[in-house]
Amino acid sequence: MGTFAVTGSASGMGAATAALLERAGHSVIGVDLRDAHVVADLGTPDGRDRAVGEILELSGGRLDGVAAIAGVGPGMKDAAAVMSINYFGPVALLDGLRGALAASGAGRAVVMSSNSASTVPLVDAELAALALAGDEDGARERARAGQAAAPQEIIDFAPSITAYATSKLAVAHWVRRTAVTPAWAREGVLLNAIAPGAVLTPLLRDSTGGAAEGDPDDFPTPMPLGRFGEPEDVAFWVHQFLKPEARFATGAVLYVDGGTDAAMRPDAHPSPMTF
Repeated sequence: MGTFAVTGSASGMGAATAALLERAGHSVIGVDLRDAHVVADLGTPDGRDRAVGEILELSGGRLDGVAAIAGVGPGMKDAAAVMSINYFGPVALLDGLRGALAASGAGRAVVMSSNSASTVPLVDAELAALALAGDEDGARERARAGQAAAPQEIIDFAPSITAYATSKLAVAHWVRRTAVTPAWAREGVLLNAIAPGAVLTPLLRDSTGGAAEGDPDDFPTPMPLGRFGEPEDVAFWVHQFLKPEARFATGAVLYVDGGTDAAMRPDAHPSPMTF
């Protein structure tokens, strides 16, 4: 049996993933702001360093997998914090744990993106570029400036929607860029992302003003299956990516959103290469 680190383990998709791994007989190191083996704030550099250090200590420097699930939603009032938690948190954590994943001989890592990266028309390309360049201070400054300039109706409904969607796009791009580098691919450490849609988690309920409690057909985005997702629906696919048998999948972004992205952009994926 293996040893896995799961961030966001106290609730929602993180809790469902940790429970699934434990039922499969694995040891799980939970990371969260509370009720976890490692209590740390991944929105700060000190918190990330503490999380990495404690995970390495608890695992003995060897990890079979990491599920970087912790995140915050568009309802958070501080857009800068959204960028720090959703993008810089998982990136720093996985950078710090890459060696432990390589030590296992078949390390697996999964990062949580979102279908908001492709279904919300408010992504800030410059903000994403700052994140991918590793400029946390610049990204935080631009996120706050963009939030201040947003129309009041957007601020009232989802004050950090641009930062949220942008952070999830940036982390998906980071996964695709990073997974194919020699430090990951040639060391046997496979890195993938999952893009959930409307999954019934505390985050969704807090960020939709009650919409997640109503009829799925009244939700702001299409729900082809006519139902919301459950945390276990996402945990299943996280588990698949973390298995040793998932040996030829890296750099993938898997939509687990009940068909929402396909309904909104049926011809967007795959896109042809242009010259």
